[in-house]
Amino acid sequence: MDKMLCLIIFGALAVASMMQDAKAQTVHVVGDNMGWTIPNNGASAYTSWAAGKIFRVGDTLVFNFVTNNHDMLQVQKTSFDGCNSQNAIGNPIMTGPANVILDSAGDHYYICTFGRHCQNGQKLAITVSSSTGTPGANPPTSFATGPSGAYQPNPSNPTTPVVPSPSSFTQPEACAPTPSAAGPSGSSPGGSATPPPSSSSTILASFLLSLSSIAFTAFL
Repeated sequence: MDKMLCLIIFGALAVASMMQDAKAQTVHVVGDNMGWTIPNNGASAYTSWAAGKIFRVGDTLVFNFVTNNHDMLQVQKTSFDGCNSQNAIGNPIMTGPANVILDSAGDHYYICTFGRHCQNGQKLAITVSSSTGTPGANPPTSFATGPSGAYQPNPSNPTTPVVPSPSSFTQPEACAPTPSAAGPSGSSPGGSATPPPSSSSTILASFLLSLSSIAFTAFL
């Protein structure tokens, strides 16, 4: 009986660990349906896209572009601001789509080196957090359109959250389950591909319930 119970517990822990690993790795399609191209409204398009995402080490960026029309190069901030490849990190990826695995935390910068594509807004800046750290969804810089068509960084204006007083809280009668939002599929260029938490939670709950029933029967 003890041996069987140990096997059941070990199996439950293994399933939970695999589900956590799958949830932690997300595929982000850069620009969603727009892809990696010269945006109509300049660099603010990619700034807005990145602001709604959480990037962690182990995630993948997918740059969808037409080969021979665009490329993708990771650079340092100075080259990102100046739209040049003098401080490149690695070699440009010339064939689309380009998949980039985020292997380190910090600020990451990407540009297109074709013509004046970067100057016209084909550039992306994101902040990557460690897989176990506090995520930072905001990109490191934002850009606004200037009179000459160039894009200058604007300082971010963070707002201070308002903390309600303890008296404003009321004791809930029952704890309702938190609804989970299923993200878009990673197989289409529509956004981030994260396994739906609601489905995973249901599978795990059913699995653990079955294990509990087996363990209870074993002790009878």
